[in-house]
Amino acid sequence: MPVSKAKSDSYAASGVDITAGYKAVELMKTHIAKTMIPGALSDIGGFGGLFELDLEGIQKPVLVSGTDGVGTKLKLAFLMDKHDTIGIDCVAMCVNDVVCCGAKPQFFLDYIALGKNIPEKVAEIVAGISEGCVQAGCAILGGETAEMPGFYSDGEYDVAGFTVGIVDKNRIFDKNTIAQGDVIIGLPSSGVHSNGFSLVRKVFNIENADITAPIEALGGASLGETLLTPTRVYVKSVLSLMEKVQIKSVSHITGGGFFENIPRSLPDGKTAKIVEANVPVLPIFKLIESEGNVPHMDMFSTFNMGIGMTIVVAKEDVDVALKTLEDAGESPCIIGEIIDSDEGVVLC
Repeated sequence: MPVSKAKSDSYAASGVDITAGYKAVELMKTHIAKTMIPGALSDIGGFGGLFELDLEGIQKPVLVSGTDGVGTKLKLAFLMDKHDTIGIDCVAMCVNDVVCCGAKPQFFLDYIALGKNIPEKVAEIVAGISEGCVQAGCAILGGETAEMPGFYSDGEYDVAGFTVGIVDKNRIFDKNTIAQGDVIIGLPSSGVHSNGFSLVRKVFNIENADITAPIEALGGASLGETLLTPTRVYVKSVLSLMEKVQIKSVSHITGGGFFENIPRSLPDGKTAKIVEANVPVLPIFKLIESEGNVPHMDMFSTFNMGIGMTIVVAKEDVDVALKTLEDAGESPCIIGEIIDSDEGVVLC
C-alpha cells in the first residue's frame, strides 16, 4: 500500500494521527538535506541511518558517542511559542561532549516525543537540529517522532538525541600530560546554555512572569529571548586548535558548573586555579544571583557563568592557541592555570 494512502481512523480516534507524521517528515526533509556531508548514505525515512567512515589518515579509529537532551529549558520554548532554536541546544549538548576528547562528530539522530503531532512545529524543531548539525559539521541520519497523547500535554514535547564521532586513538586528549603551570583558556558561552533551568525557572517564577518585557539589566532584551539563546557549538574551534597545538584536556561546562566539570578533565593531584576576575560573567547570571539570592559559590556550582568550554594547553603554546581560536571566530580568554593540589577547582 502506498505510504500516501496509509491511514488509520481507529488510531486517529485514540489521538495519534499517522498522516501528520508523514507530513512532518516531508516538511523536515529540506532541513535535513542541509546537513548531508560525505559519508551520509541513507535517505530520511528508512529504518536505519547509514554512514560510511572515511578512515584516511587515521591509524587507530575510535568511535566516541554522546547523548543528551534539552531539559526544562523546553518550558521557555513552550511559553514563548518559539521552537526553531531548541534543536541547536540538543545537538550542542551532544557534540560539545564528544569533542572534549578530540573526536569529530560524524552524524546525529534525534528523538522528539509530543502529545500532538503538529507537522509545522516538528519541522521548526528539526530546523534547529539541522542548524546545530551544520555548525558541528555532522549529518542528520534520521530520528524518531513519537506522538504520545495522554502522556504529554498538547503543545508540550521533549527532545533528545545522540551523536557518534571519530578520533585517532593516538590523538585522544590525554589529561595525564597536564603539568603545573599549564594555562586554562576559556571559550565564552552565549548564556545559560541548557543547564540549571530548574533553578532559573524557580528564581524568576517563569510560568507566572512576563518574560517578554524588556529588562534594562539585560541590555533591553527580554528574559524569554535571553534564556532561549541557544547553546554554542564549539566543535570546529576545538578541531582547528588541535591541528596547531597539543591540547591536554577540554571541559564542557554544563550542569554542575566549574566545580563538577573541570575536575573531570584533570588528573589526580592537579587543580584548576581560576581567576574569577578573568571570567566574563554575563548579565543573565548576575541577574539570577541577585533576584534569587543565590550564594555566589552556588552560581559557579550550577552554571557556566559565561564560559562554555575550557581548554588546557602548555604555557609556551598559549599565543598560538589564542590566535588560532580567534581565527576560528572565538573570543578566548585566559581564565587560570594548573597548580599542584587535590582541590579540583579553586576560585581566586
